[in-house]
Amino acid sequence: MRAVVCKVVGGPERLVIEDVPVPQPAAGEVLIGVRRCGINFPDVLKLEDKYQVKPERPFIVGSEVSGVIAAVGEGVRGFAVGDRVFSSSNIGGLAGFVARPIESVRHMPEGMTFEDAASFWSNYATSYYAFKHRGDLKPGDTVLVLGAAGGVGLTAVELAKAMGARVIAACSSQEKVEIAETRGADAGVVYPRGPLDRAAQKQLSEAFKAAVGPKGADIIYDGVGGDYAEPALRAIAWEGRYLVIGFAAGEIPKIPLNLALLKSADIRGVIFGLWANQFPEASRQNGVELLDLYAAGKLKPHICARFPLDEGAKAIALLADRKATGKVIVEVS
Repeated sequence: MRAVVCKVVGGPERLVIEDVPVPQPAAGEVLIGVRRCGINFPDVLKLEDKYQVKPERPFIVGSEVSGVIAAVGEGVRGFAVGDRVFSSSNIGGLAGFVARPIESVRHMPEGMTFEDAASFWSNYATSYYAFKHRGDLKPGDTVLVLGAAGGVGLTAVELAKAMGARVIAACSSQEKVEIAETRGADAGVVYPRGPLDRAAQKQLSEAFKAAVGPKGADIIYDGVGGDYAEPALRAIAWEGRYLVIGFAAGEIPKIPLNLALLKSADIRGVIFGLWANQFPEASRQNGVELLDLYAAGKLKPHICARFPLDEGAKAIALLADRKATGKVIVEVS
């Protein structure tokens, strides 16, 4: 089978296309014939050894897939050859087939396309965990989303709105703000490209404060980090919750903790994958609730680009260059 393989540390340009053996499902696994693979920002980080989980090389790139079960391993119950499924795991997705443990596999509901299925779990599950379990989101809360037009950012906009919040979308261009508004954002802020000096940070903080209103943001959803974190935190409400999602700006920010002190605010980390491993039943219940929202028409992945398997490196480069809005899909078969 054809696969996109990472052999050395570096950017997407160092990936290679190779013919590799079809994996065989071990006990408790299913073999999925991959139809679509969704690209996520962690796929970029893994190439450069910047992700918290570092796969051993060589490895097949791609975490999120949809497809049809081609074989089942020993002891598998609840899945059969021919089932339409989606799965999110660490690696292996940019290939004709991938073997996945059944804990990471879910049946596709009636009416869901392979594209939507390959775009669904990683980002929506992260944002839902962030708001439901870490942000304690309540109807009427004001939520400021940084990087609101990105893959995970758009899911945050959709979910916060579906959960009854007022949503402010912060993006790097007016075009991206408008995309977030089509997904439910009530207003937007355009922030400048970094790095930001102190004057630019102060100006951005004032823009955030004006957008969220005098009370401040009850929840700040930050998948950007870098020079944008402190200006956002300065716009937080009394007893607000600042959710640390990731660092798309490329730098881990240094936060003056007096800002949290002055507002009795919480800074809360959000790492969905490790939580889901520790609490699989809660994660599975979240999946049920997310699919219910999808069926009700309240969630719909926004797909900005599609690539064939042989151009998988270009798909990843689109995210690495921060040019993607929503999801990038690789059409495997």
